[in-house]
Amino acid sequence: MRGLSDKRLIIGPVEEKDYKKIAAATIAYKHTVIASSPIDINLAKQLNILLGNLGVADDMILMDPTVSGIGYGWNTVIRDRRMRMAGLTQQDEKLQLPIICNLSKEVWKSKEVNQPDNDSNIGNAKNRGILMEAMSAMALLLAGGDIIIMRHPEAIELIKEMVVDLTA
Repeated sequence: MRGLSDKRLIIGPVEEKDYKKIAAATIAYKHTVIASSPIDINLAKQLNILLGNLGVADDMILMDPTVSGIGYGWNTVIRDRRMRMAGLTQQDEKLQLPIICNLSKEVWKSKEVNQPDNDSNIGNAKNRGILMEAMSAMALLLAGGDIIIMRHPEAIELIKEMVVDLTA
């Protein structure tokens, strides 16, 4: 990381089991850390507190609550919404941090996306993946996600169009 000290990196995922080692490097070189926690709002908040106790500033933390593609755990979208609302309505600073949603790897490994065209009645596999990624991204944005990691350029274009339409 020394050769990258003049760059602003985002390092992650950082979990409770390894946060001390990674936090030290992010503090030393002024990088941002992705605090990753499974499903539970309380675990997300706890990891943010632990990072803060080590000296990682709140503006250097992104929360990764572990997301899934639409249809594979809608509870993740509901949890993200609860996390955002708890941060705002309860003025909980440790839950007001930006939320990053890495949905691309989850969407593109799902069985619906990888099912061959001739094995299903649900249409073209490429189109299924693009639409599943775009729908998942929009649901996460509406639930309070701040940063969405996407893979397919056509899905990204669909999201751009939807965001423009919503903000017009």
